[in-house]
Amino acid sequence: MKVVRTKDDLKEELAAPRRDGRIIGLVPTMGSLHAGHLSLLRAARGECDVVVMSLFVNPAQFGPDEDLAGYPRDLEHDIELATAAGADLLYSPADAEVYPEGFATAVTVSGLTEVLCGDPARRGPEHFRGVTTIVAKLLNLVGPDVAYFGQKDAQQAVVIRRMVEDLDFPVRIEVMPTVREPDGLAMSSRNAYLAPGDRERAPGIHRALNAAAAAARAGSTAADALAAARAELDSAGIEPEYLEARDAIDLTPIETFNGRPALIAVAARVGDARLIDNVVVESTQRPERQEQR
Repeated sequence: MKVVRTKDDLKEELAAPRRDGRIIGLVPTMGSLHAGHLSLLRAARGECDVVVMSLFVNPAQFGPDEDLAGYPRDLEHDIELATAAGADLLYSPADAEVYPEGFATAVTVSGLTEVLCGDPARRGPEHFRGVTTIVAKLLNLVGPDVAYFGQKDAQQAVVIRRMVEDLDFPVRIEVMPTVREPDGLAMSSRNAYLAPGDRERAPGIHRALNAAAAAARAGSTAADALAAARAELDSAGIEPEYLEARDAIDLTPIETFNGRPALIAVAARVGDARLIDNVVVESTQRPERQEQR
C-alpha cells in the first residue's frame, strides 16, 4: 500500500487506473482502525480494482467541547491493518492540505441534519456540515465508483446519500452492516475511552435496541417499543442522550411500524465515551390477502 499526503500526489496515483477504466473504491476513515473499518476495506477489495482509504481526523466535524485533541491516533498501526485488509492507496493529508488558509466553503444538507445527533442541543447541524464538506472533497479528489460507509453511523449515511443524490455525484454509496463485539457493543474508535466498569455496561445499548426491535416486530407502537428499550437502558444504568424512532429514509418521526423501514437510534454517554447505535426495522405490515379465483 502506498501512502500519499497531498491531493496532487493522490491525483497522480489515480490517473492511470482512471484512464484504464478500473473500478475505484473509497473508504473514508478518521483512523484508529477497528474491525468495522476493516470490513469496509474488505468489501471494497471484493468489488473494486483499486481501493483507496482516506485517513483524516476532520476538525470541521468536532464541536468546541468535543474530543478532537484526544481522538485516538496510531498511523503506523493503521497502515499495517489497512495493508492487510487490501487497501492499495492511503490518502492521509495534513489539516492545511484539506483546509488551506482562506478556505470558506461548506456543504450543507438541510432537513436531515437538525435532528438526532444534529439537534442544536446535542452535536448540532454544524457536525454534519463538517462531514458533508469533507466527504464532498474526498469524492471530488478520488472520483470513486463506489464509496463505503458503516450502518453504525446511520444518520451520516442518510445525509451522505442525500448529498450525493442532490449534487449528482457519479458514485454509488454502499452502507455496510455494523460490526459488533461478541457481547453486541458496536465497534467504535471511541470504545477506547471506556473504563472497565463502563465497558461492562455499554452492551446494554445493543440489548435496548434488540428489545425495541422485538417489540416493533410484535406489533407494538413506536412509543411502546421505545419504552422496552428504555427499560433495558435503565437496567444497565445508561441514560440516553436520545432514543428515537424515525423513518429510515427521511428521518421524520414515526408512531407505528407498519409502513416504510424504521430507524431506532440511540446516543448515550457511558463514562467518557459518547456512543451511538441503531437498528433498522423493516415493515411489519402484512401484504393484503388476494382473493381466490
